[in-house]
Amino acid sequence: MQTVSLREGFLGQKMLSLPKSTMSLLKENKVTKSFYISDLGHYPKAAHHFRYRKKGAKQFIFIYCTKGKGRVNLGNTIHIIEPNQFFIIPKNSTHEYKADDAEPWSIFWFHFDGSIAPKLYKRFIERNVTTYKNAPFSGSRIKVFNKIFELFQGSNQDAQLEYANLLSLNFISSFIYHDTELLNNDKNGDDLIESIKNYLLQNIDKNFTLDDIAKKFNYSKSHLHTKFKKKTGYPVMVFFNLKKIQRACEYLNYTDLSIKEISFKIGFQDPLYFSRIFKNFMGKSPRNYKKSHLK
Repeated sequence: MQTVSLREGFLGQKMLSLPKSTMSLLKENKVTKSFYISDLGHYPKAAHHFRYRKKGAKQFIFIYCTKGKGRVNLGNTIHIIEPNQFFIIPKNSTHEYKADDAEPWSIFWFHFDGSIAPKLYKRFIERNVTTYKNAPFSGSRIKVFNKIFELFQGSNQDAQLEYANLLSLNFISSFIYHDTELLNNDKNGDDLIESIKNYLLQNIDKNFTLDDIAKKFNYSKSHLHTKFKKKTGYPVMVFFNLKKIQRACEYLNYTDLSIKEISFKIGFQDPLYFSRIFKNFMGKSPRNYKKSHLK
């Protein structure tokens, strides 16, 4: 059973539900079947907005609040949603949501599903710490939403539907992964990590150990390893070897250097060891890599 407290809608609202025929196309389309939208809308100052679904919705529900506030009840937890905050309700889960009586929220919302939708929700849950649901306001996001709405409203052609759903994926992902961008812009510790990266890139022809790097930058190996991996996703030496192999790919693609010569130029004195490391990263030997790129 589902309950809606206000059926006549809200002044200035925008809402679209895609017809069954369109949904069937989206679920079969190779571009959109991994992620597609079934409903979307914008409810400005949605006074008395309330919905209760005992059996949940058949899709995931994304809610982004720009003004006012509201709440989402999910399980035994009440989530207060305020300006520049968002929330995702899992599908098939009992829930209710409600605009605040005194300061009713203004929200943008999507119903979405597809093969990657559960993975996106899992990522949201994994990263949903106290400050995570706060997404800085961006006027460009609102422009993207309006473009998505316009595309869905104006056409049922494959290309337009594909584009609208890809934009929708980008829109929702910009919230789920917004802290990744913040981490990239976080300068705390950046100077050290950037210095190490630049040092390694400038010395691709050298053969360092983690001890060498730790001594060079006056940190313990464990501390350096932890900071570097947290920032880049790679252990220091894996990163160094990856950059060596990427440089080797450049040599293989754009020069006539032999594999032995390339091995020496990137700091590997044993060409057989170089070939083994290359295959670990690229999935094929240097010789086969060069052949495949000559075709």
